Amino acid sequence: MDANELRKLCAKEAMKYIHHDFIIGLGAGRNIECLIELLDEEIKNGLKVKVVTPSYDTKRRCVEKGIEVLETYFVDEVDVAFDGCGEVDKNFYASKSGGGVHTKEKLIAAMAKEYILLIDEEKYSDTLSCKYPIALEVIKDSLSYVIKNVKKIGGEPTVRRSSIKDGYTITDDGNFLIDVQFQSVNDFNELNDYLNNIDGVIGTGLFTKEVTKLIIAEKNDVRVISKVESPMV
Repeated sequence: MDANELRKLCAKEAMKYIHHDFIIGLGAGRNIECLIELLDEEIKNGLKVKVVTPSYDTKRRCVEKGIEVLETYFVDEVDVAFDGCGEVDKNFYASKSGGGVHTKEKLIAAMAKEYILLIDEEKYSDTLSCKYPIALEVIKDSLSYVIKNVKKIGGEPTVRRSSIKDGYTITDDGNFLIDVQFQSVNDFNELNDYLNNIDGVIGTGLFTKEVTKLIIAEKNDVRVISKVESPMV
C-alpha cells in the first residue's frame, strides 16, 4: 500500500472522532490535507462543522471548499484537534518545529478535548531523539537573553532566517524564532519546563502534555494508540 493510500486511511480513521456541530482544530501537512478532502465530502452530505487553524495553507484549502473557518480568538473550546509532528514517542511527547506556528498550535491543543496526531510510522519512536532542533518563539527584545540561557544547558541556538527574506524570520505576531539543537536530553518534560520559564519565551515546539491519541499509518494498515491505554501494542 503506497503512502498516499495510507494517509487516506489515517484520515478515514480520524473522521470517526468528528461529529455534527463540532468545532475542529486542524494543523497542516499531507495527512491533514487528506482529512480536509474527507471533511468536504461529508459536509456535502450534511455534516456541519467549523474549523480553527493556525495554518494559512489549511485555512485556504478550507475556504476554497466552503468549510467555515473561525478566528481562533473567538473560540475557547475545541471538540477535537488534529495535527502532524516531526516526531512523537511512547510517552506522547511530540516535537514540532518546521512551520513556526507551534505557539498557536499549542493553544488550539490546549483548548481541545482531544488532540490527535496523524503520523507516518517512521515518526513514532520509543523516546524523542535530538535529530530535530527545539523551536522557540520569543519576543524580539529577549533574543540575546534567551540565547544566553539556552547555552547554559548545552543548547546550540540558531535564529531562524528565510532564504526569501532578508534578516530574521518574523512570526505572524511579530516575534523571532530560535531553533535550539541539543546533543542529548535526559528528560524532555524537564527541558520544556526550563525553556518555558525563560523570560521572553512565548512557546516551545515541545508538546509534553497535550497529545491524547495517535493515528499511525503503518506499512499496510492504521494503528490507533490512546494515552489512557498502554502504548505498547
